[in-house]
Amino acid sequence: MCGIVGIIGKSPVNQAIYDGLTLLQHRGQDAAGIVTIDDENRFRLRKANGLVSDVFQQEHMLRLQGNVGIGHVRYPTAGSSSVSEAQPFYVNSPFGITLVHNGNLTNNSELKERLFNEARRHVNTNSDSESLLNIFAYFLDLYSTQHLSPENIFETVRKTNDSIRGAYACIAMIIGHGMVAFRDPFGIRPLVLGKREVEGKTEYMFASESVALDVVGFEFVRDVLPGEAIYITFEGELHSQICADNPKLNPCIFEYVYFARPDSVIDGVSVYAARVHMGELLGEKIKREWGRIVDDIDVVIPIPETSNDIAVRIANVLYKPYRQGFVKNRYVARTFIMPGQAQRKSSVRRKLNAIASEFKGKSVLLVDDSIVRGTTSEQIVEMARAAGAKRVYFASAAPEIRYPNVYGIDMPTCEELVAYDRSVEEVADMIGVDKLIFQDLDALYKSIQIENPTIHNFDDSVFTGEYITGDIDKCYLDAIAKSRNDKAKAKAAKQATNLEIHNES
Repeated sequence: MCGIVGIIGKSPVNQAIYDGLTLLQHRGQDAAGIVTIDDENRFRLRKANGLVSDVFQQEHMLRLQGNVGIGHVRYPTAGSSSVSEAQPFYVNSPFGITLVHNGNLTNNSELKERLFNEARRHVNTNSDSESLLNIFAYFLDLYSTQHLSPENIFETVRKTNDSIRGAYACIAMIIGHGMVAFRDPFGIRPLVLGKREVEGKTEYMFASESVALDVVGFEFVRDVLPGEAIYITFEGELHSQICADNPKLNPCIFEYVYFARPDSVIDGVSVYAARVHMGELLGEKIKREWGRIVDDIDVVIPIPETSNDIAVRIANVLYKPYRQGFVKNRYVARTFIMPGQAQRKSSVRRKLNAIASEFKGKSVLLVDDSIVRGTTSEQIVEMARAAGAKRVYFASAAPEIRYPNVYGIDMPTCEELVAYDRSVEEVADMIGVDKLIFQDLDALYKSIQIENPTIHNFDDSVFTGEYITGDIDKCYLDAIAKSRNDKAKAKAAKQATNLEIHNES
């Protein structure tokens, strides 16, 4: 999962892109990058490993000159954590193109081979984003004209869509022409359009989540539609077109469960409201199925922060006190999206600390948004017991995660998922709780559809094992299991093609 931003302004955009990326930092803390186009039509690039606040110092911001630019925060799934695979990527032909991408292409190996054999283009990293940029550039290069029309752009996006598979939300800039944003035909990854008026002139902004628009002062216009491309010239002319056959909205359901900020609106759904509904429906299930165990619960405690709103509603439904039993260190990254298992495990106790008075002698109901590998849940349960909890119950706002994700979430193997091939009771034993309950999948659908009834389908592959792009088989899953486990990522980092500490110009 990554976060992307693009702005076409009438004044320098470096600070606005920086501010937008800080609001999307939750989507990736591994690396960050910004590229602008200056008055001499040169790319100005800064990217490096680290948080936004670490990557961009004053000297870098001063060099990022220009009124248009794109930015990216990375959470690696394919490839490695090397700075060589940080975004944005760029190619110098045709014209000069730079691109940022959120998602994952499921046919990256095939694309690299095709690019080399047919287009004589070499992809130097394992990043699917570099492949995507080159396939886009290859099709754009088929036009011999120096003055690209909107139709040329849309046909390029259409050919790109026909060639690539998977999940993608992209923003690209073409020197001398404009900015184009496009979304995969299933709309798996989110992308929104905003605008603002400055001295009678319209500026435009694209972002992964609507919250990034808010902080920069842009007004939300709409979501980029599945299969749609929006092309904005550097003069401010906006054109849009659907560039895929039979596009259908299937947003990633995990965006609402975990990834997106609660103050974002994605595909017409308030993330906050969806999580409140998740809590209400899960609370009703607990009341219905747990019987006398509910009477034993003394307090409902969320595992911060995604589950806070969910836990409040559960407490209301069960008529139980809600308490903040854990204090979060906000300067430690989200453990779920850390690149290595050892790093994930070691960070939990640095990230959370229990308030002993909220646990001592009590039967507590812990609430989390989901249970993935189970290691974090196990350690949190141990913390609750060490703080004096008499009994520990556990509720997950998402159903059992039993299958890998291939669309940009770091869930590469079944064997790493604690619920894979295990019953609820077995998972409860694994994480050390007295009782465990998961949300029903239908209830999870309902919690989102209450806010937007026009969404009929989701990418819910982590729960069902059904992959909506229709191109995933056991061979593919075996391949990503080998390439994306922690050992493989460590090896990829050692083989990184960029040996410099950072990359800037």
